[in-house]
Amino acid sequence: MQDAGTVQVTVSGKNVQVTPALRSHAERKVNKLLKFFDDDRRPMMASVVLSIERGRHTAEITFEIGTLLVRGEGTSDDMYASIDMAVDRIERQVKKFKTRIQKRLQERPKGAVADGAVPPAAEAEETEGETPRVVRVKRFALKPMTVEEAVLQMELLGHDFFVFTNGASGEVNVLYRRKDGNYGLIEPEY
Repeated sequence: MQDAGTVQVTVSGKNVQVTPALRSHAERKVNKLLKFFDDDRRPMMASVVLSIERGRHTAEITFEIGTLLVRGEGTSDDMYASIDMAVDRIERQVKKFKTRIQKRLQERPKGAVADGAVPPAAEAEETEGETPRVVRVKRFALKPMTVEEAVLQMELLGHDFFVFTNGASGEVNVLYRRKDGNYGLIEPEY
């Protein structure tokens, strides 16, 4: 069981041995992110992956609080500096996120998430000789969450859409940002 006020940190290495000093530095730096979540009692976890490739030291940190994910990466000639850079990037994202959420909550009209709203079908422009192709496939685990949590996660990631499992219905939903700045929610019928 995790103590309130701490982050469960997992540190691993690729092509690098994780020394006790590196592990301690990573844990100490990640735990400094708690200042942004001092009133939050949700479980907090962080995965720190340290790697060395072609002489470049990289630290990739994934910080998870409840259903929200924040990622930061730092690369330099020194692993300690790379860890610091990754944590600094996460800190900037969290500050920006909190500011955006506070601003949206102040400006958002009631009912900003449209019920059952589906965007009009976009007309596809066909370029002669060019066939659009899938250039990236992304697989991820869907976590049950509320629509409000999905909005927060989408904002945090800076995406225009977000796929999630609706905790109330257990169904897969798609949340998207509308041109008017509000949100739409797609609830597929099977």
